[in-house]
Amino acid sequence: MANIKNLLLDMGGVILDVDYNKIAEVFDTYGIDAKSLYTQKTQLPLIDNFEIGKISPAEFRDGIRELVKKQLSNEQIDSAWNSMIGNVRTDTIKLLGKLKLHYEKILLYSNTNEIHMNFVRKLFYDTIGFDIFTLLFDKSYFSNEIHLRKPHKESFLWILNDADIKAEETLFIDDTVKNIEGAESIGLNTYLLESPQTLIDLHNSNII
Repeated sequence: MANIKNLLLDMGGVILDVDYNKIAEVFDTYGIDAKSLYTQKTQLPLIDNFEIGKISPAEFRDGIRELVKKQLSNEQIDSAWNSMIGNVRTDTIKLLGKLKLHYEKILLYSNTNEIHMNFVRKLFYDTIGFDIFTLLFDKSYFSNEIHLRKPHKESFLWILNDADIKAEETLFIDDTVKNIEGAESIGLNTYLLESPQTLIDLHNSNII
């Protein structure tokens, strides 16, 4: 794309595999029908609040126990919650190193939470051997830390201001339609990355 100086990338489904169905599958093993708890398209206010850092991990776990009406242990809840996180896309990570030579800024923006980030940071370090969030990205934005989340346009405006970048010079890549729509509402260039397509495919097609 012409005049694109910056990349703004999602994490899950872009540089990391995710499977939203896994959470319900693990809760099912606990004897809980949890299909309504979390999907890519819709989620509960409890999860929204957790993703903007409005409640603590302890409050989130207590909220889950109240929802499912069962006294699950912290470990059981964390295991189910983290089960959606899959493999690190190592080829994509290598590509990011190359892309740093071609873009002024490469940024990360993820709707996430403290439990997931503790798990993900260790996963990336164990797989790659270094902290990609500081070494490969000029800056990484996590919803639970900035207290804003996609798809709200205010979150994108906040990031553009903080990163000192322009919407028309930035390409946002995400795997969720509503996040793409939120980004487009404030003038960001966008690309919806749909499985099985990867950033490698976009690079091979000269999209990035």
